[in-house]
Amino acid sequence: MTIGDDEFLTTKELAALLRVKERKVYELVSDEAVPFTRAMGKLLFPRAAIDSWLIENGQGFSSTAAKVRPNVFLGSHDPLLDWALRESQSGIAAFFDGSMDGVERFAAGEGIAAGMHVFDSADKSWNVNLIRKQFGSRPVVLVQWLWRERGLMLRPDVASGVKGLADVKSLKLVPRQAEAGSQRLLEHLLAEAKIPLGGLKLAPVARTETDATMAVYDGTAEAAFGIESLARQYKLTFVPVMRERYDLLIDRRSWFETPLQAFFDFCRTDAFRKRAAEQPGYDIGGMGKILFNGAS
Repeated sequence: MTIGDDEFLTTKELAALLRVKERKVYELVSDEAVPFTRAMGKLLFPRAAIDSWLIENGQGFSSTAAKVRPNVFLGSHDPLLDWALRESQSGIAAFFDGSMDGVERFAAGEGIAAGMHVFDSADKSWNVNLIRKQFGSRPVVLVQWLWRERGLMLRPDVASGVKGLADVKSLKLVPRQAEAGSQRLLEHLLAEAKIPLGGLKLAPVARTETDATMAVYDGTAEAAFGIESLARQYKLTFVPVMRERYDLLIDRRSWFETPLQAFFDFCRTDAFRKRAAEQPGYDIGGMGKILFNGAS
């Protein structure tokens, strides 16, 4: 269901916004616990008053979190996501500069959603622990988007004999920025393998998955810790290392607005499924599964 920018919400729209049953809304009205008015026997809820009510009754977040967020997708770069944002004609802009950068900017209200793939070595999980710890009961939702294969992408002329991370010690490697989930994961895996990052030959930092791929493709570097779909697209050798889950952190109010609804509608189309199937290393099974709901 899409909630627009109307001055008043209906009972059904308010229930969707609060993620409760309609009967709960009627209970709030009966207790006069929520701002409302009546017109022609119909309950209506002033949008501005509801926003203020949410701020006053919220826990663990300030009024800055309720400001109108710009229609910007933050966080980790993913080529399929980048393509889907454009093809959906959602009007959502993108600023991809790493998972942790996206989480920080999202917390500051700089976007409506953020893509992320942050590995938690404590329990070998993805994203949920970080979001639960940082956002608590704030009105955010973490949604599973897809799984993707991550590993070493190599120039074919240097790929012979490379079986895993231990073999990159002699190769010039493309690092990512410190805020990138892939860099955090790479450093964790290197530490596990007792390979000091400082002892590797490093190329200049690449800030997106595509930039890392292009550095290998054009000869600036010999290897990168990238994703299979891009390695195959540029005919690079790919050595799988880990399957990672890429999730979407979404502002709960923005979830119901037209831009994100247009994006998610497109992700349910045959065109999107065809595109995902054509890209090696992607698995969209489980897309849309709610992993964390700070409002529940």
